[in-house]
Amino acid sequence: MNTKRRLLIIGAGDVAQRVARQLGGRYRLFALVRQAESAQIWRALGARPIIGDLDATDSLRRLAGVADIVLHCAPPPATGNADPRTRRLLAALGRGQSLPCGLIYISTTGVYGDCRGALIDETRQPHPTTPRARRRIAAEKSLRAFGARCGVPVAILRAPGIYASDRLPLDRLRRADPVLRQGEDVFTNHIHAEDLAAAAIRAITRAAPGRVYNAVDHSDMPMGDFYDLLADSFALPRPPRMTRLECAARLGPATLSFMSESRRIANNRLVRELGVRLRYPSVADGIRAAVDARSKSR
Repeated sequence: MNTKRRLLIIGAGDVAQRVARQLGGRYRLFALVRQAESAQIWRALGARPIIGDLDATDSLRRLAGVADIVLHCAPPPATGNADPRTRRLLAALGRGQSLPCGLIYISTTGVYGDCRGALIDETRQPHPTTPRARRRIAAEKSLRAFGARCGVPVAILRAPGIYASDRLPLDRLRRADPVLRQGEDVFTNHIHAEDLAAAAIRAITRAAPGRVYNAVDHSDMPMGDFYDLLADSFALPRPPRMTRLECAARLGPATLSFMSESRRIANNRLVRELGVRLRYPSVADGIRAAVDARSKSR
């Protein structure tokens, strides 16, 4: 008899796949996927794929009663101020006679809004200012309500900019996209994809019910300095520094939205409560590893 706990992964992208690799067979894995090509990838990772789509309610019926624990990594839709995908997922999970005994959600630190460079922790009241962040807060509220109503412990990981050796904005440097000049620049926060996957795994077993954790590294860096470091590390030209008005004339709304908020985020709960030991404590460590990996592959 297989006594391993059953873990259902929703949102079967890069971070979720890293979770599967790091778990090393400790759970019976199930993954919600939309396409047959993705199903093959997840079978190779030792998981049982379930074909379904968070945008199609009827396709989610098989999720009821499948899992002991749910790891929800799926993003909201690209428009609106709500997250109907999370609502559909919770409706499907609630149909089963056996509810999950835990649910972990990967959200975003964008829910804090603009903190004007202040150092904040999880006690900071969310104040989302972009539709993207408002959709995430809507998802968090739906999850909390589900947990309270059904007695399912829910924990939330709020992640900032996720990067890895194959997830670096080098194209932006090659296009010579500008960054804000000193004096107008904003603080930005990061987490390596491997460390976020490790944090999710720790949350599965150690997160307190209803607890929020900032899943960020120890970096404390203005955005322009990050791009300078990235350019220097990969022998690319540093981006031009411009005023906010000049940047607005050169960049799209999505990029500009990241330049409109400044915050420094503490990760004490991540380290002390979840016991996460960051493989890449700073973004400089992650970039250095990416450069080393590229050199070895040549």
